[in-house]
Amino acid sequence: MATKKNHRLKASEKEAFRRLLLERREVLASDVDRIEDEALNRSQNGNSGELSNVPFHMADVGSENYDREFSLGILQNENEELREIDQALSRLEADTFGLCESCGRRIPSARLKALPYARLCVECKQEDENHTGTRALG
Repeated sequence: MATKKNHRLKASEKEAFRRLLLERREVLASDVDRIEDEALNRSQNGNSGELSNVPFHMADVGSENYDREFSLGILQNENEELREIDQALSRLEADTFGLCESCGRRIPSARLKALPYARLCVECKQEDENHTGTRALG
């Protein structure tokens, strides 16, 4: 395995990735807040009793349940991405950002620009997906 010193990012690269990660984090945090607020408002409206004299139709109940499950799925994915971003920011501070956690090689800049919290190089990520049969973040 090559030494970390050969793989260190330049200060300008490090700062560019930090900005990219923080911008994405801000967008995700805003999305999470908005989705949580919408879900809360939907729950409160459903419990307000304003339609208490109108019978519920099963299709409406099914749609509401689908919307809730869909929102929860989005929240779960976005919270996972937020965790990945926070870990990437920690790797930036530890000077391990951009190094594959499996083989230790430098992750290509193009991959990091597309997925700035990537933990594995493309080859190791493909091997991981083939081994586990799943596609996870990073």
